[in-house]
Amino acid sequence: MNRYQKSALSIMISAIFTSSVYATTESSEIEKISVSGVRQAFRGDVPLNEQPQSVEFISSDTLNEAGVTTLSDIFDLTPSISEQNDFGGLWESFAIRGLVGDENIPSGFLINGFSSGRSFSGVRDTSNIDYVEIMKGTGSALYGRSEPGGTINIITKKPQFAQQGYVKVTAGSWQSYRTEGDYTNAITDQVAFRINGAVEDSEGFRDYHESEKTVLTPSILWLISDKTKLNYELEYVVQSLTFDRGIVAVDGKIDALPIETSLGEPSDKPTEVKAISHQLTLEHQLGEWSLLTGISYSDSEFLSESSDAELAPSRQVYFIDGVTLSRQHNQRDFQTNYISARSELSGSIKAAGFTHHLLIGADASKFDFDKVWYRYRPTIDDTSYAINMYEPEYGKTAPEGSLLFDTTEVQNSYGIYIQDQVDITEKWKMQIGGRYDWFDQRIDNHKNLTRSEADKSTFSPRAGLVYAHSEDLQFYSSYSEGFRPNSGFDADGEAFEPEETTSIEVGVKFNTDIVSGSFTVFNAQKSNMLSTDVQAGVSRALGEVTSEGVELDLHGNITSQTSFDLAYTYTDAKTAKDTVNTDWWVSLPKGTPLLNIPKHSANVRIKRELSDLIDSNSTVGVSVQYVGERLGEAIDPSYYLPSYTLVNLFANYHVNDDLSLQFVVNNVLDKTYYANSYSAIWTQPGEPLNYKVSLQYNF
Repeated sequence: MNRYQKSALSIMISAIFTSSVYATTESSEIEKISVSGVRQAFRGDVPLNEQPQSVEFISSDTLNEAGVTTLSDIFDLTPSISEQNDFGGLWESFAIRGLVGDENIPSGFLINGFSSGRSFSGVRDTSNIDYVEIMKGTGSALYGRSEPGGTINIITKKPQFAQQGYVKVTAGSWQSYRTEGDYTNAITDQVAFRINGAVEDSEGFRDYHESEKTVLTPSILWLISDKTKLNYELEYVVQSLTFDRGIVAVDGKIDALPIETSLGEPSDKPTEVKAISHQLTLEHQLGEWSLLTGISYSDSEFLSESSDAELAPSRQVYFIDGVTLSRQHNQRDFQTNYISARSELSGSIKAAGFTHHLLIGADASKFDFDKVWYRYRPTIDDTSYAINMYEPEYGKTAPEGSLLFDTTEVQNSYGIYIQDQVDITEKWKMQIGGRYDWFDQRIDNHKNLTRSEADKSTFSPRAGLVYAHSEDLQFYSSYSEGFRPNSGFDADGEAFEPEETTSIEVGVKFNTDIVSGSFTVFNAQKSNMLSTDVQAGVSRALGEVTSEGVELDLHGNITSQTSFDLAYTYTDAKTAKDTVNTDWWVSLPKGTPLLNIPKHSANVRIKRELSDLIDSNSTVGVSVQYVGERLGEAIDPSYYLPSYTLVNLFANYHVNDDLSLQFVVNNVLDKTYYANSYSAIWTQPGEPLNYKVSLQYNF
């Protein structure tokens, strides 16, 4: 019996175990019950408004109203996050405050405080998401290896002791169909369970594009005593998706080809993703102190075949005749195992006349990555697998590829951290903390029979100051340092040095009867940032980069029935030193913008309750997203993606207490836009006008 058969068996047992129970309570009540919730990591007993850090929350209600079903869709709800190359739509890649991490593997994020986003487990589904925290600024002092600009922490839905649940069916553009369900109940007075998931099938707006996904997440909560809780969660994912590098900008003209045009090969096998993850968390109350400990394990398999435009100009006929596109053919087999464990103790003591809010923790992780990759690359004279961009004819057989990668990578890391937030006075709070990490990396290149090794220890300090003028007005400042080991190696076979980040921010948090929000000014520097090495087909270290900017978040009520959310981010992310691209010998002077990072981005959302107009708990709303122009190619500082503005509409009509209808129309004005880019030849267009209609029944 293989690992996936075992996982499927465990899911079946869980489903049989819970099949005899019915739910009768509205799903809207699910999130109102908190008695059985599991304590959130890294918080200690310090209120959020006294934390010297900007934290943004996106609730499950917001996700539902916007019709969001993937983590990538969530990025569109906040201007602090910029979409990056998503490897043909197969994983999430993002930058926070203009800084992006390792492009060789999916961007890292936390799930319930555990590092969980490094596996090749497809695009994260929202069916099990309670809310999302976006913790901005370098977070290594607490979280260890993390994305340099900030940390995304996904909080999953937990079992409840009241019967509740829902079933939701959705149909939309491009023959998109989705069924989603959620159900929770008590088994005994001490044990509750929850099971949710989704099944999805869609063709997409791109030619010959298809996707299928199944995700199932059962969980169990055991109240061992009034002081001890144990929570277990399993996630099973199977995903099939057409690998898609997007469109080609012809002579820098981004709209030369229709956005639906596919220049791949329809006969290629779809990318197949299988993933299983487990998370076990124990919380124990020790008087005024709390112990939180747990372990997380994930196992993923990523099989892919794709025909992609050849990037290297020395091999690309398109640069000669402007019509014929030379194509690569890739076959990938990625396998990952990732295990992490940590323990955290938090509480308060009085010492030297001050109250100290202490957070003490330790963690360890092991990441195994087996990569096998075959690739065919054409020469400038070989057009056997080329395609006419304007009149594509499909059905060509790809030439046999040669072995590009056959590597085994192992990363081990260990860390200890401590944080003390001191109440100097009733209004002044000082935070000091730090983390010490040890990590080692070994990459065995089975193709060349070579080995690359690296090990390092590092200390990441953190300091902050808060002035709490009142419960409704706080000023803060903070300084932090961080690191992130880079996966893979350069064109010479040498392992990359880890990224190192320094971040400073100052801000104000406020809450009035009319509006609440925050305003933040930030500055960050990072070294050893990876970028594209087009000719070699791998990555290379770009060197030092900087990012500075401001963030504004506002939430309030226009009337008693109308609420609004407004967010704006200005980001100036650029190279800190002169560099030269050795492939094309293109000079990248100091101050060159970073890839896919807009200087200006904003979101506005207005929602109107209709209870005063109709006898129903219904809502309508509009959201507007603005994304400024962005550099679209790291090796050509003249190629930019144009700015765009999207208008989306949403409405929810409650037929009765149990039945509701939802309508979502995205890109109402049918604007042509481009979401992100890897190069001018690999540019991802965004979705044109599209809709979703959902029917939800609450038990």
